[in-house]
Amino acid sequence: MCGIVGYIGHREAFPVIIKGLQRLEYRGYDSAGVALFDGSEINLVKTKGKVEDLKNKAKGISQKGSLGIGHTRWATHGVPNDVNSHPHYSNSGDLVIIHNGIIENYESIKKELTKRGYTFESDTDTEVLVNLIEEVKKTEDVKLGQAVQIALNQVVGAYAIAVFDKKKPDEIVVAKLGSPLAIGIGENEFFIASDASPFIEFTNNAVYLEDEEMAIIRLGKEIKLRKIKDDAVAYPRILELQMNLEEIEKGGYDHFMLKEIYEQPRAIKDTYRGRLLADQGLIRMAGIDQNLEKFLNANRIIIVACGTSWHAGLVAEYIFEDLARIPVEVEYASEFRYRNPVITENDVLIAISQSGETADTLAAIKLAKEKGAFVFGVCNVVGSSIARESDAGAYTHAGPEIGVASTKAFTTQITVLTLIALKLAKEKGAFSQIQYHEYLTELETIPAKVEKALESNPLIEIISNVYKDSSNCLYLGRGYNFPVALEGALKLKEISYIHAEGYPAAEMKHGPIALIDEQMPVFVIATKRGHYEKVVSNIQEIKSRKGKIIAIVTEGDEQVTELADHVIEVPETLESLTPLLTTIPLQLLSYHIAVMRECNVDQPRNLAKSVTVE
Repeated sequence: MCGIVGYIGHREAFPVIIKGLQRLEYRGYDSAGVALFDGSEINLVKTKGKVEDLKNKAKGISQKGSLGIGHTRWATHGVPNDVNSHPHYSNSGDLVIIHNGIIENYESIKKELTKRGYTFESDTDTEVLVNLIEEVKKTEDVKLGQAVQIALNQVVGAYAIAVFDKKKPDEIVVAKLGSPLAIGIGENEFFIASDASPFIEFTNNAVYLEDEEMAIIRLGKEIKLRKIKDDAVAYPRILELQMNLEEIEKGGYDHFMLKEIYEQPRAIKDTYRGRLLADQGLIRMAGIDQNLEKFLNANRIIIVACGTSWHAGLVAEYIFEDLARIPVEVEYASEFRYRNPVITENDVLIAISQSGETADTLAAIKLAKEKGAFVFGVCNVVGSSIARESDAGAYTHAGPEIGVASTKAFTTQITVLTLIALKLAKEKGAFSQIQYHEYLTELETIPAKVEKALESNPLIEIISNVYKDSSNCLYLGRGYNFPVALEGALKLKEISYIHAEGYPAAEMKHGPIALIDEQMPVFVIATKRGHYEKVVSNIQEIKSRKGKIIAIVTEGDEQVTELADHVIEVPETLESLTPLLTTIPLQLLSYHIAVMRECNVDQPRNLAKSVTVE
């Protein structure tokens, strides 16, 4: 969950690395560091804090050199401080490393290295790894690349690393297992990063390392790719990047999160573009079309995901079972493989992840494939690990999501999963041609209706000001909107640090109602479609106990409006599509409350965007 940046070429490395680290700061921001080689010595600076703190501290060192590596950290081993920050030296001072991931057996390696005279300044597993590489290089009398390979065969865990030796200033060695790593290929220059955003303005050509691959990057030569386990030659596949620079800038918004909330109409449209052909009554999805029998003959669909993606999976459970009549189970990926799940070759597993690098979800995929299940990936990042590990899949086309709290990932994941459910429902004859056409036509209107929902932003800002100092909040929904209640509560927790819980509205009587008093804000999703009268009854129960009611209602609602303290309207749509609209006000509420509480909206404490460690 850390960010890696490296450069070797004809430019000054420092500005390239610093800008790259700023773009990767969503991956970790409790400390940062950079190491530069100026031809004679390594200049290293690192600090607790953000990349801006690193920039200020780096004014005290030489910033010269066309070889360098940088790192922005999300702490695992060792508290966030200057010493534990990356990069790390080997004991000789010749080798420097940056690392994303966890070395699980670092303690036993550290004990052995200590016996051999090595000393350690930090509490990190990374400093152990760089000294292991140095020990191998010295005792085996091998070059850096081979030393890295031998050392990595002795470690257990996950990693993406970049390491260089000051005695070989034209070379960087990189390797990957479980954490993403991309190599940008320019004219007589190479870039290294956790994703392509740090080098998008310099080159559109990139190689994504596969698990258990390493690369030796040397100026004036082609990338040398090897398998770590057996030293077999691997051949790099150069991809042309589709990302553009504007997508990873704020574009005039105060925060990435707000920008990404407002990008949802376009993101949803981009996600169904070319797939949804309402005028022809067609849904075209290559990953489904080519594997249709797998889905139609499945005993059940298992959805695995984490966080916001898990909530999207819960919405999908309602959609698949309601429309396509296929049994669905939704699992936390982090728990799935540890409970010895029953998986057969007649199951379909759908893995959902914004980044496509979520470690727990990748582990669930590998287990399902071992059991013979068919794996379908839904992710946002082209060329990501989940995209490569899945048997088939679909991209969401949301564009880069930089804000740590997911917004457009949620709505575009629901869009993809809705398309799949509709296609399977049509193939199974689960509903009439008239109903099918109604769904397709209505789904096409959703981007415009999201734009309409966004028009409530001024009202939402006023409501946010009323409840910004709350200590606790409840979120209630029923049916399709129960997962939206969970997602609304998660958003508030993530970025404002207010304790919030989501419940099915009917479950309130089974415990949470004890919490309700005149200080408790209760956010209730009460749209006309789906259990409306039941939700009205729940609202009356809250009102009789003096709770503060903020209701998300369908345009023109009168009954809930009379009961609620505040009402936010969304356009009317089909029940199964309401989550695409009802989530919008809850995203905006979380955003404005966090801003008013002076929280760091895009980089909330203790969180990182891409969870690449278990």
